[in-house]
Amino acid sequence: MDFKIVTGKGALVIPGLQTVRPLALTLNETELKVSCVTSQGIQVIVDGVVIYKIGDAPPFIANAARRFLGQQPKMESQVYNVFEGHLRSIIGSMTVEEIIRERDKLASLVRSASGVEMEKLGLVVDSLQIKDLQDPTGYIQNLAKPHIAQVKMEARIAEATRNREAAEKEAEAAALIADAQSLSAIKQSAAQANAEQARAQAAQAGPLADATARQQVVVQETEVAKLEADREEQKLQTTIRKPADARAYAQRTDAEAKKAADISAAEALAKRTELEAQANARRVELEAQAAAGAAAAMAGATRVTGEAEAAATTARGNAAASAVKAKALAEAEGIKARGEALETNQDAVISQQIAENMPAIVSAAAEPFSRIGQLTVLNGGEGLNSMVGGILSQVGSFLPSLASALRGKETPAPAPVKRPAAPPKAPDA
Repeated sequence: MDFKIVTGKGALVIPGLQTVRPLALTLNETELKVSCVTSQGIQVIVDGVVIYKIGDAPPFIANAARRFLGQQPKMESQVYNVFEGHLRSIIGSMTVEEIIRERDKLASLVRSASGVEMEKLGLVVDSLQIKDLQDPTGYIQNLAKPHIAQVKMEARIAEATRNREAAEKEAEAAALIADAQSLSAIKQSAAQANAEQARAQAAQAGPLADATARQQVVVQETEVAKLEADREEQKLQTTIRKPADARAYAQRTDAEAKKAADISAAEALAKRTELEAQANARRVELEAQAAAGAAAAMAGATRVTGEAEAAATTARGNAAASAVKAKALAEAEGIKARGEALETNQDAVISQQIAENMPAIVSAAAEPFSRIGQLTVLNGGEGLNSMVGGILSQVGSFLPSLASALRGKETPAPAPVKRPAAPPKAPDA
């Protein structure tokens, strides 16, 4: 359906065919109170106001007429909805600090974002103002506390500085006052002292003149006494001190000469003692060297003798060992030969052994008769023969056992000889 826009003048209207509906082009105002969440996740409530109107150009008026003609009260709610969405979107990308510091930037971003939609509605935004930013969580209040504390601290520091400066100024003023008072008192005291001194000088003028005259007399008397003392000193130097100094000098000279003589004698004695000690030490050294040479010679002779004796002992030991070895080898050869002889002809070997040991056997059998001091043989020659035959019979009684032993052993040992019982002692004829 087409319509005609007439602005700023009148128009002809055909009743029944045309209808006239006015559309106000005045300013409109919409309050904004939008709950938003910042990029930090902090909830804030933005209070603002949007001032807008229908655009003056025909396209704007046509867009506004199509949407709000006859329904102009809905314009406020539509504008509120547009700005509410964009305001939430833009604040969601900002921090609380940016919103506080850059409200103009926020308003500019919201106007730019909503410009296209407002143009479609036929509206033009004249102004967008952020009036207030509420913080239900208390973030802004807490954010301000460090600055508030800093400001309070600076205020206290400034106040303390002003108080200190005031106290310093007051102290300086008090010091200046005290200095002025002290200087005034000093000047007053000096003036008073000068006055008192003048009065005292005036009062003491007479006594001072007497004292001055007396002082001059005393000075003259002192000079006279000093001259007399100098004269006595000169007299003392001439009569007493100089002779005493001469005597002391003579005594000191004698003492120094005696001391020098004693020192020379002591040095000579010490030198002689040192020379004697050196001579004795040289003599002892020579004697020790001689004794050491003799000891070395004796030790060399002893060593040579010991080496000779050791060599002789070694030779004797080697000879004895060789003899023992030869004897052992000979005995071994003899035992081997006897063993071989026993294997071939036992009787001959046994007879040889008996023959070799016969003197010992007979000696052992006759040993009991060696203890008889006097022997009386009865029955003449027959008794003697009988006795000898008894001995021989005793010898023959153990020959078989001896032969048996020789057969059973390689190196037989002589059997013990049984001594015959002593015959009864005959009575003396």
